[in-house]
Parts: sequence; structure tokens; C-alpha cells
Amino acid sequence: MAEPLKAMYNEEFLRSFGAKIQAVYSKFETGGFIAEVMDGPWEDLELKQRMRRISGGLGSFLPVRYEEALDILFAIDQDCVGFPYLIFPDFVEVYGQAEAHWELSMLALERFTGKSSAEFAVRPFLLRDPERMMRQMLLWSKHPDEHVRRLASEGCRPRLPWGQSLPMFKRDPAPVLPVLEQLKADPSLYVRKSVANNLNDIAKDHPTLVLDLASRWKGASEHTDWIVRHGCRSLIRKADPAVMALFGYAASEDAAPLVTTAELSVAPGVLSIGGSCELRYTLAVREGGPVRVRIEYGIDFVKAGGRTSRKQFLLSDKTVPGGTSLAGTRTHRWADLTTRRHYPGEHRIVLLVNGREAADTVLSLESAEADVQG
Repeated sequence: MAEPLKAMYNEEFLRSFGAKIQAVYSKFETGGFIAEVMDGPWEDLELKQRMRRISGGLGSFLPVRYEEALDILFAIDQDCVGFPYLIFPDFVEVYGQAEAHWELSMLALERFTGKSSAEFAVRPFLLRDPERMMRQMLLWSKHPDEHVRRLASEGCRPRLPWGQSLPMFKRDPAPVLPVLEQLKADPSLYVRKSVANNLNDIAKDHPTLVLDLASRWKGASEHTDWIVRHGCRSLIRKADPAVMALFGYAASEDAAPLVTTAELSVAPGVLSIGGSCELRYTLAVREGGPVRVRIEYGIDFVKAGGRTSRKQFLLSDKTVPGGTSLAGTRTHRWADLTTRRHYPGEHRIVLLVNGREAADTVLSLESAEADVQG
């Protein structure tokens, strides 16, 4: 089993980091820093808790004046690149929110984001003064560095994973839109992915707004079309009729069903948690002109209380001639994940074509303990 991400913050890392600081600030007590950071139930702390503990240790052992402490971090930041050094923007988040520090903190976040990422650290600034911070984000959206431009979009995502939620932008995303407009044809894929993710966040609360924006943006450029497509992925999964029409997916009508025949099977039909099954599907598309089809399978996962929740998985998305027969297989693994636990019960599996159920089957999932006992 792979080590958890939090394991990168260990005594070896802290000692190496302390040596870098001590090289430019001789008063830094590496031993005391390590002792304070790792004091108590260190092994029980999760990733962000460890980050925050390190930021607190820096606050204790660097100069009290924020400006002096940042000068020391600026002196070593070229040698502190990569995910572990999220502690640099986290230090700004913890110690740099005073009004007197605003300009310096913005400079620090702009500088640090390219070496790790300041997407989490900007959010408390947004929550405290959203208008002022969004003016800053708009300035960053015009920056020559792609990392800073990405920060402008990623930092104001309403539903950033691992980040603090921004409820004011869930309610009204209007302040975010000028930043996305500025970045809608950005040459950097790194930036475009963030813009698409921001749109996808907004679509969960304001689908009509995103649909209107997508309709207006679509066709502007190849880069913009990529953003529009990926930004509407949740709406496509829900088979919103207007979105499906926008992207050219064929409609299915009572008089002319898109799928004329379809079958879905699963083997084995009874499986223990942790095992794998093979899904097989076949389907035939109606006669006529070419049609765009999105083929998915959905699993109604049984939850702890007995209810079910559907998760969809993409099989194929392409344009095919009318009358085409399609077939395929897919292995699905039922091992527990950090994002999903499995529970025994009857799991309905459906074949979806452009959002409509075309065929279904059932898999019976048993506990691993039952398999051992058997």
C-alpha cells in the first residue's frame, strides 16, 4: 500500500527544511522547531493539519515581524519547490491577513504560487473582503506567468476540493465571471483546466447561467471550446436537454428511439467487496444519418443506510453512422476507496446512452467477511 500523502511531512523533511532556513537565518533553532511541530500525536494529524502545525512552528521560530519572516522565506523559496512547500502560502494565510500586510501578502502569494500553489491560502482573504480580493484576482488573470493566472481562477472556485467553501460565490457567482472571461482563451492548458473546473463548480448551483455562457462562448476559439466542453461535464452527465443539444448529442424520441436494441451483462453476478467484475454491452443505433452518442454505465451504489446513490462511468463518446452496432467490455473494481466505501446488497447497473437507460442488470455484492467464512 502506498504511503499517505501526509507522510511527506516527517522529521527528515523538517530537518532539511530547517537547514535551509538556518543557512540564511543563523538564529533559527532547527531542533526546537522540529520538537514543537512534532509534539503530541503527530501520527494522527492529517495532511492539512501537519501543514498548519509547520506554519505555526515557523511563526514561533522566525522573527516576530511578518516582514522580516517573509524576507527569510523569500531568500530560500527558489530551493523550496513542489507540493510540500504549500507551507509557504499557508504561512501567509496564517500570519499575513492584517490590513497593514495586505500588499506584502499579495506579493508573497503571487511569488509562492508558482512554486507550490496559493489556491487555498487566498480563500480566507476572499471570505474577509471579496470585492477587494476579486479586484486582485482580475489583475492576476492578466499576469504573464501561467501559475499566477491559474491562481486567479482556481482560488475563487466556489467548491474547490480540500479548500474552504465560498458560500457568497455559490449564491452569486457574478464576481467570478470577469476573471473567467479574461481567461476563456488562455494559451495554457494548466489555466484552461482551472477555468473549466470553475465553470463546473458554478454549474452545480447555476446551471442556466453556465448554459447561457457556454452558448455565448462556444465557437469563439479552439481553446474556448475545450473549456466550454469540460466546464459543462456535470450538466452533460445529467443529460440536460439543452446542454445535450448544444454539444450535438442525438435526441431520443418516442417515434424514433436512438437505441433500437441493447443488452448489458455482468460476470460474476455475485461478488465480494474488493473483487472485480466484467461488464459487457451491445447496442444498435437507429438507421439514418450520423449521430453523436455518449455511452456510460451507472451503478446504484448501496449506502450504509440501505439507500442508493448513482455514480456514472464513461465508456465511449463519439459520432457514429446510423445503423451502427456497438459493443464493449469494461472491468469494474469494487475495492474501497478514500472517496467511496462499498456495502453489501443488490447493486443495479444500467447502460446509459445520451443520458437515457437502454439496458440494466444486477450484481449482488457480499462482504469480504462472508467470503472468508464461506
